[in-house]
Amino acid sequence: MKLNYKRTILVGFAFFLICVFWQAYDNTVPLILTNKFGMSQTWSGVIMALDNVLALFLLPLFGALSDKVKTKSGRRTPFIMIGTILAAVLFIGLSVADAKQLTKLEAVTPDKYESSLSVIYDANPEVSVKEKETDGKSLAEALKHVFSEAKRLPLQEIYPEKSDFLAVKMYKTDENGAETKTLSDEYTNYVVPARNAYAWQQTAASPLTLIFFVVLLLGTLVSMGIFRSPAVALMPDVTPKPLRSKANAIINLMGSFGGISVLVLGMIFKTGNAKNALMNYIPFFCTVAGIMIAALVVFRLTVKEPAWALDAQRIEEAEEEEQNGEKAGAEAAKSAGNTGKLSKAEMRSLIFILLSVALWYMGYNAVTSKYSVYATSVLDMDYNMTLIIAQAAAIVSYIPIGIISTKLGRKKTILAGVVMLGVAFGAAAFMRAGSPVWFMNILFALAGIGWATINVNSFPMVVELAAGNTVGKYTGYYYTASMAAQVITPILSGIFLDIRFTTLFPYATVFVALAFITMLFVKHGDHKPLKKKSVIENFDVDD
Repeated sequence: MKLNYKRTILVGFAFFLICVFWQAYDNTVPLILTNKFGMSQTWSGVIMALDNVLALFLLPLFGALSDKVKTKSGRRTPFIMIGTILAAVLFIGLSVADAKQLTKLEAVTPDKYESSLSVIYDANPEVSVKEKETDGKSLAEALKHVFSEAKRLPLQEIYPEKSDFLAVKMYKTDENGAETKTLSDEYTNYVVPARNAYAWQQTAASPLTLIFFVVLLLGTLVSMGIFRSPAVALMPDVTPKPLRSKANAIINLMGSFGGISVLVLGMIFKTGNAKNALMNYIPFFCTVAGIMIAALVVFRLTVKEPAWALDAQRIEEAEEEEQNGEKAGAEAAKSAGNTGKLSKAEMRSLIFILLSVALWYMGYNAVTSKYSVYATSVLDMDYNMTLIIAQAAAIVSYIPIGIISTKLGRKKTILAGVVMLGVAFGAAAFMRAGSPVWFMNILFALAGIGWATINVNSFPMVVELAAGNTVGKYTGYYYTASMAAQVITPILSGIFLDIRFTTLFPYATVFVALAFITMLFVKHGDHKPLKKKSVIENFDVDD
């Protein structure tokens, strides 16, 4: 029995386009909500948590519906077709609403800085910004006033005699007065909040655009919910059981390539450039939607779901007939040895495993949902490159992780991964604008390896405690823990970011450290996994 790699890759285009969407969504929507609509990090977190809230209801619903549907094109394909088209169209609609909001903010777009905000480049470095005041107002208050009243007027026309007090450079200068590539602290701490305050003022004065944006956003998320479960279920439908580990590895790699392709696209469009904080996203979103539709076309023209599912069924039936006696004996032995009820000690381990899952997702998802905003506002780094490095490091590490797990066991390997993730986030907490980009890239590579190490081993530890007929229930426990964390952490981390923007990585580090502690109390479910039958199976990751 051999895996049909060509068929698996073609089926993987469905997962490819899913990852294309989520990578673009997670990176750009937080930027739009804060930079264009002026939302606080807390309310931005609420919006970013919506997809996980909807997923709790939509994924099982449409997964169950696709089980019952029978069409000429198959059970899953209609959902994939309808959902992708709707999501792509609505995603473009989001960029149109974003562009509409942008017209209200033309007074403070980066390309206007030199003309309408030229005083920003006339800073007096000898005076601390925190000590500067204008008419009894702090610099931040003064800038908010200027942005709300001046509209397109240069700052000098508002405070001609006080221009030195309002002077804030976007970038630092060297000893010769030449502009460097490093954001100034004053720009991060004062101009960005003032600009966002101005954006919120415009949003509050005319909220129709925001309402339209949120309605489109909900429609987009529902559209993605229509076909996520059917797309994931398609691979098992068309792949015989013994080959599903290999097939899932191919699917995961297709998803990784989808995410990386969007990050490369972001570098081309310079979505991670601080000067593009108020960029027009229509070209970028249209390109992303185009990639999704192109992947869908390839999928629809090549994937023959009913025929391939029938082939897989026939192969399985032939295999079962051949191994029927052996299989029956094995199932009987397993049933006799496992009643499905956990002892108190096993239940305690299960609780601590699930608590660990929730905690490391609290830390990791906070970074993934907020990093694009953090990188452009605090670090002045292109978030696309650092995320590419993280994904690439994870992909490269899957094979050695699989080897290490077979020697050390899953618990010790997970603990090592948690340490790597915690060290990476802890060190990143000290990074600021002007810090070495290469060092941040190393930290994200370490984070990618750590996260891959955790993912390869955590889900199997949960289902290791399950009897043969309760694997589905324990799978539900695992995803409930991870989803609950991903609902809570964008909001909770947003609250901390509103208090102080640089709390992102300390927040993530604390939760990852707590996950390390809870994993120490896990005494059951550990197992040294069997050596993979082939190299490709190392990429079979439950994420």
